[in-house]
Amino acid sequence: MLRSEKKKSVLWAYVLWLFGGIFGLHLFYLERDAHAFLTWSTIGGYGLGWLADITKIPRYVRDVNNDPKFLEEFIQKVRKNKKPPFSTSRFISAITVGYFWGQLVLIAVPQEEFGGINWRFLECLVPAAVAIGVWMVGNIGREMGSPWKTLLVSYVSYLIRWYYYDDSVWLTFIVFASALAFDSFSKQWRRKPREKRSLIKRIMILSLCGSVYLSIWGSYLYFNGKITDSNGDEIPVHEALHHFFTSPWWTDLKQSLFDVYTFAQHHGWYEVWKQIIDLSDPQGEQNAYKVLGLSPTASQSEITSRWRHLSREWHPDKIKDPKLKTAAQEKFMEIQQAYDILSNIKSKRKRQNKKSVD
Repeated sequence: MLRSEKKKSVLWAYVLWLFGGIFGLHLFYLERDAHAFLTWSTIGGYGLGWLADITKIPRYVRDVNNDPKFLEEFIQKVRKNKKPPFSTSRFISAITVGYFWGQLVLIAVPQEEFGGINWRFLECLVPAAVAIGVWMVGNIGREMGSPWKTLLVSYVSYLIRWYYYDDSVWLTFIVFASALAFDSFSKQWRRKPREKRSLIKRIMILSLCGSVYLSIWGSYLYFNGKITDSNGDEIPVHEALHHFFTSPWWTDLKQSLFDVYTFAQHHGWYEVWKQIIDLSDPQGEQNAYKVLGLSPTASQSEITSRWRHLSREWHPDKIKDPKLKTAAQEKFMEIQQAYDILSNIKSKRKRQNKKSVD
């Protein structure tokens, strides 16, 4: 006898919606992977999709659980309508996702020559990105459709680019044409349930899609992104990164990391950790020596002598100006604190040395 599949919970779906719904976690739980990816890539469907799901979750749960009542209602819809009726919310979602993905690919293409190659020819991928975005929205839930007609219309519409040079104009035209093409010629009912995939396979597919998506963002940031320096000058990110990896700071850091690794090979990582703790000056010892202007090898008598001298020099009672008196008071307190820290540390070490001798 086959083991019945565990049913999804409305309660758990709402919990995941609340704590990870902006990234589509509740949709992944409900096995709506494409829907989850779209939600993640648009930060909760620009927040609106996430909010809208609060009323849709019970229906999603009945869908994934193949609830008899839900299936009966679905069968009635299929009998009543040859193909899914027009949905304003789904059509708007297709337009927004298609435009966003098309715009993302467009800005990710290097605008200047890189490596001696003009990469602007990659802008021909924009219609494909639009069509895929429209197609993915159209394949959510119990509706589906082929991408090919949408892709064809998207590329035919792309020709308008040579008549209207404004990106926002021709891209908007492509998006609307693609969304209308899918809704008119491709959309149909999903009569058969989706193929069940293992959790690992689902995660792998989503990870691959997420990597491609983040790579496109990375291309935009690296090739076309700019940062502003302290002088207000804009510097391309790829130039800034090149300068960073050739900067003295990075060179010194690399050498420091190499020295740490070499030290660890000879003395062990525990000794490295002890060195890190010491260098972080957790007790404030190094800073205390700095405040008193002494070297770490100073004796207790030298510390006391220096403390008395600085205390007389910075005593607030000697200062008449109110503004200077406040600064002197802060300096005086800093000197007292530094003396207390060093005296306590010296006293502890003296007791420890005495115990070890005994």
